[in-house]
Amino acid sequence: MMKTRILVVLGLSLLVIASCSSVSWVLPLETVEYVDVEQYMGKWYEIASYPTFFNANCTATTAEYTLQDDGSVKVVNECRTGSPTGPLNRIEGTARVVNETTNAELKVAFSFFAQGDYWIIALDDDYQWAVVGDPGRTTLFVLSRTPTMNDDTYEEILTLIRGRCYDPGNLELTTQVAAD
Repeated sequence: MMKTRILVVLGLSLLVIASCSSVSWVLPLETVEYVDVEQYMGKWYEIASYPTFFNANCTATTAEYTLQDDGSVKVVNECRTGSPTGPLNRIEGTARVVNETTNAELKVAFSFFAQGDYWIIALDDDYQWAVVGDPGRTTLFVLSRTPTMNDDTYEEILTLIRGRCYDPGNLELTTQVAAD
């Protein structure tokens, strides 16, 4: 009887673990209910991210969002290569809201060919931190209005992203410098 219970618990645990890894491509990614676009504008510091080709060897990474007259958002991403005092890399692009009910789903373009989904999947009530991903769960960014984040807040975010079928073990912390 005890062996049966242990096997059932073990089996259910494995099923929960496997459910995210095997169906994350099927399970729709939830975004926040609503984003006040104007309140979201401004400078954000990258606290952690999934490594990608475009953020390789980046430190002191920031994103600056500016609302344009036509409703689009100017995006300026900057990072320092190799160290916080390394060469500055900067890229400008444009984002547009694709879900006007929530304003939480955007499409970002840095060139005609380089476009991506920017989905806000978690957002602090006071817009002090945000978590951004994409429906395929290949990108993930933890952002903050300040270059550092409280450990308790970061741990809460890790729990939250697990629930969205992201693997927090894939996150890499971003080296930051003091605010400008």
